Amino acid sequence: MSDSLEPALRFAVVPTAIGECALVWNAEGQIVGSTLPHGGAEQVRRAVRGWYPGAVEASSGPVAGAVTALTRLLADGVGDLTDVPLDMSAVPPFDRRVYEVVRAIPPGETRTYGEVAAELGAPGAAQAVGQAMGRNPFPPIVPCHRVLAAGRRVGGFSARGGPRTKLRMLETEGVHLEHPTLFEL
Repeated sequence: MSDSLEPALRFAVVPTAIGECALVWNAEGQIVGSTLPHGGAEQVRRAVRGWYPGAVEASSGPVAGAVTALTRLLADGVGDLTDVPLDMSAVPPFDRRVYEVVRAIPPGETRTYGEVAAELGAPGAAQAVGQAMGRNPFPPIVPCHRVLAAGRRVGGFSARGGPRTKLRMLETEGVHLEHPTLFEL
């Protein structure tokens, strides 16, 4: 079979301690996208196929290292995803810079949107950092759950379960924040 007939993207649904996630990768084994749980495995498959039309479900063998690191991180808060290769060719330049800074935040640590903006050399860009986090195609490889609102409040979270999922992920990593008020959930 010629390479031109091979699917450009493959994906695998990955069972984790917090639910079914997915990894999407290219022919080079670089991750082009990932997802946190969207309900059950079928819902995750539908979401991936909506975001990546033409992606074909496959064995996770080519991204086994990423699967191992992802499942470990979500199970016990320990794991290093910084070596997982990402294909950021479709990511806008500002977002790419944000993701590189956020990706360097280790498990058990957090930053605020403002701190990330300052690290980028753009101290007034906290809102833009928050928007980039909302567009993050690589959760939790780019650990947007480790980025907090001003005052170290939990802030928003676009994954299913919203701020509660963010809190659960942070607590798994040993970060304990004040629980948000009803209006923050």
